[in-house]
Amino acid sequence: MGFEFIKKLPTPAEIKQQYPVPEKVAQIKKERDEEIRKVFTGESDKFLAIIGPCSADNEDSVCDYISRLVPVQEKIKDKVIIIPRIYTNKPRTTGDGYKGLVHQPDPEKKPDLLAGLIAVRHLHIRAVEETGFTAADEMLYPENWRYLSDILSYVAIGARSVEDQQHRLVTSGFDIPAGMKNPTSGDLSVMLNSVHAAQGSHTFIYRGWEVKTDGNPLTHVVLRGAVNKYGSCMPNYHYEDLQHLMNMYNEKDLLNPAAIIDANHSNSNKKYDQQVRIVKEVLHSRRLDPDIRKLVKGVMVESYIEPGCQKVGAGVYGKSITDPCLGWAESEQLLYEIAELC
Repeated sequence: MGFEFIKKLPTPAEIKQQYPVPEKVAQIKKERDEEIRKVFTGESDKFLAIIGPCSADNEDSVCDYISRLVPVQEKIKDKVIIIPRIYTNKPRTTGDGYKGLVHQPDPEKKPDLLAGLIAVRHLHIRAVEETGFTAADEMLYPENWRYLSDILSYVAIGARSVEDQQHRLVTSGFDIPAGMKNPTSGDLSVMLNSVHAAQGSHTFIYRGWEVKTDGNPLTHVVLRGAVNKYGSCMPNYHYEDLQHLMNMYNEKDLLNPAAIIDANHSNSNKKYDQQVRIVKEVLHSRRLDPDIRKLVKGVMVESYIEPGCQKVGAGVYGKSITDPCLGWAESEQLLYEIAELC
């Protein structure tokens, strides 16, 4: 029992000094952040496609995947902003399994957190340099935010983290959009309370400091479906769900009401190929109701080079080792359809 202190890790400032963001990358991030911000404030009517692997398990294949998005983005740039998923921390329901790049830069080797922090930063910087895309990541560990605060353009707070006080308070200090997912129970009030908390200013302990935040007005909700007491998935992306969410939002005094729809997880019952159908239904609901169109700003899609998933060590290039994903061919076609239908 107890803790074994293995090694003291560098502070975020030390890591940033060793692996600085190039000036060109910083300028790209500034421009991308402003473009994405306008979607959430309503100044832009572009639609967001937050798309990419369930987990960023291999630097080369992730960058390969993101590079394929570049010509697609150019063709649909008037209507859609693509935000690649580079998710480097993965929540595990039982605590078992691959926990992400920050834990294991090589999924087949033992955890190495120092190497993981360096690998994560290197991957994000490389992706921007090679493709011009700043990315989204999930902030599973809020104390890790500072390691990537100068690179990311979007952050997701997961279904198991959304009720956590530290996640809510730290999110209030983000300067980029943060999506609060509904909890696995499906209670939308929990998600909205989390948005309320993150939009406010707070004073708390963070990384050994007493800190004060300004509040994040770009915090919003993400619908990802739920699981009932019998373990059955309950989707929440249907027209009636979006109307209900809109009504709940209207009862709250929240800034920049916005929703992103996660097409996988409990919305698809993890049947990854259903994401195409789900995205199309969401776009149809937006066309039916101008208020829903105003509320729903984008979708999340799990996608990689090869469809499905594999076990760690199976060795298929560009295939997920966590949740199953759409393959590239289906993903490319879906992006073009999003642009046509949104």
